Amino acid sequence: MRRLAGVAAGALLAGAAVASWADEAVYAARVTRVFDADTVWVQPAAGGRWRKLRLDGLDAPEICQAMGVAARDALAARLLEQAVTVRERAHDSYGRGLVVIEREGEDVNAWLVRTGWAWASRWRGRGAYVKHEDQARTARQGLWVKGGAPEAPRDFRRRHGPCEPPWPAPASVAR
Repeated sequence: MRRLAGVAAGALLAGAAVASWADEAVYAARVTRVFDADTVWVQPAAGGRWRKLRLDGLDAPEICQAMGVAARDALAARLLEQAVTVRERAHDSYGRGLVVIEREGEDVNAWLVRTGWAWASRWRGRGAYVKHEDQARTARQGLWVKGGAPEAPRDFRRRHGPCEPPWPAPASVAR
């Protein structure tokens, strides 16, 4: 188990400050936009610039792919305008923070996979959310509602390239 450097665990729950783990930053935020089922924007509770984040440990359908809009809408219903805790471990090649988001103590990444709206990332057959994907497949939830094997986003991108506008507008806060 990683040790929290200089911040009591209770302060994290209340916390607006960034707390450093050995390899993670943990901070409170509010979700302001859900672009697709694995990309969100947050406003840190401590203030400062909004951050574009990529949910870690999973891959969700592309927005122009079958079930992409439904997956995005499920995540938006769960997170939009909600206070969350963000656990950021690194950044991807697009500069997005790679994160696990918690809402009211629940791992939202796990929820997204468990309810069938995303695939678990796998590295040599292992991944944090593989058991959750198995549960969704067995229960025929989300992507698995019809059974069978929906096309993985990685394969979809390889065949079609990136989604081209126009696609359905992302769920966001009206300003």
